[in-house]
Amino acid sequence: MTENTKLIQGRTGPWEVVLGLEVHAQVASNAKLFSGAAVGFGAGPNQQVSLVDAAMPGMLPVINRRCVEQAVRTGLGLKAQINLKSRFDRKNYFYPDLPQGYQISQFKDPIVGEGEVIVERDDGTTFTVRIERLHLEQDAGKSLHDQDPNATYVDLNRAGTALMEIVSRPDMRSAEEAAAYVKKLRTILVYLGTCDGDMEKGNLRADVNVSVRRPGGELGTRCEIKNVNSYRFIQQAIEYEARRQIEILEDGGTIDQETRLFDPNKGETRSMRSKEEAHDYRYFPDPDLLPLELDPAWVKAIEASLPELPDAKKARLQSEYGLSAYDAGVLVSDAARADFFEAAAKGRDAKLVANWVTNDLAAKLTAGGHDIGDSPISAAEIAELVALIEEDVISSKIAKDVFERMWAGEGRPREIVEKQGLQQVSDTGALEKIIEDLIAANPGQAAAVKDKPQAIGWFVGQVMKATGGKANPGAVNQLLKAKLGVD
Repeated sequence: MTENTKLIQGRTGPWEVVLGLEVHAQVASNAKLFSGAAVGFGAGPNQQVSLVDAAMPGMLPVINRRCVEQAVRTGLGLKAQINLKSRFDRKNYFYPDLPQGYQISQFKDPIVGEGEVIVERDDGTTFTVRIERLHLEQDAGKSLHDQDPNATYVDLNRAGTALMEIVSRPDMRSAEEAAAYVKKLRTILVYLGTCDGDMEKGNLRADVNVSVRRPGGELGTRCEIKNVNSYRFIQQAIEYEARRQIEILEDGGTIDQETRLFDPNKGETRSMRSKEEAHDYRYFPDPDLLPLELDPAWVKAIEASLPELPDAKKARLQSEYGLSAYDAGVLVSDAARADFFEAAAKGRDAKLVANWVTNDLAAKLTAGGHDIGDSPISAAEIAELVALIEEDVISSKIAKDVFERMWAGEGRPREIVEKQGLQQVSDTGALEKIIEDLIAANPGQAAAVKDKPQAIGWFVGQVMKATGGKANPGAVNQLLKAKLGVD
């Protein structure tokens, strides 16, 4: 793809990819949407299944208030319209892990209407993705095809789990934009506490609708790629599918509207079934559930309880701490990381703290497979390390060694510095003696500095070498300039 236009060059000219996503986010709740069965990852097969989830005769659904609250909370976080009156419908289709033979969902009257998400690209520019709707629905169970060569097993632990389906308008024009949108959406949900965003466990997954057209032309026929559960796979699936459709059209063929699956091992999509339309599901209002009516005061109370969201936090970190847009963006992409930074930055050099948190600490945590919440180094210890640099007790180079010792569990920064004798040498008398000896031993080098001031770097290096890297660089530079007569 060309970076500026996002167009894909085909044999017969440029094409534009048009993308819309349906993101399924598992609601953060202790119980399922219409039953009291537990929700959690890692339980044994069919251990979290109530009679309602198993669709036993006579069982009636009862709405989970917490799930409704979480949907409203998400809608408010997406700057979306909250519909005070909504309705649950039955979406009829057969699947072995759907015991009822239908899914309770929302069709014409969803709980949340139109909203928007502002997304930042890698180059710092932004684009807006319009949200068409958010509705609540049940998840299905899971069919296991790899347990036995002659049988398929069904695990209903997920059956009835509450999902928020967040449907976007077709506002994205590249695989990178689609991945960036899902990342931003995930960040918002985690900040709100309405979904943990764990894609590996299937708690956040996307159905990606892909079509291609000539630039500015009529929308093409879309294909839907189901249940893509990583940013990388979203990008790979889009890039493959767009190319597949372009090749068909350039060969004179037509695109069949269908549902496809992405095979991450082969890096390609394959046909799953022809795409159903709404009438194929025979939607009708669920007779066991009354329309859902929300108290406006309750919605206002939820709105008042919303946390500071990523965009607002990013703007505040820039204004309050003087951070760049990039640094602030890296920090707010993880709510726990942003909180860690703020705890460490109080009264310290915020830029220096941000560098330690987003570079050195982040690299160690990633290499060890840790989240920042599991960090063996606390925010207070990062603040103490930065204070030692600010006070000229240690140099930035020595700080790297101290950090490694902190990670190894050798103690707090000041303890390590004192125990290992890592304090900078700032005693001008001691430094003067070293410098004078160096100049006396290297008169040619000293004379050259007057004609070529940058040659002073050689002397700085020699002083640092003589002091084991402990000399105060600022003091060394000042003394050398004075001794060598350099401005």
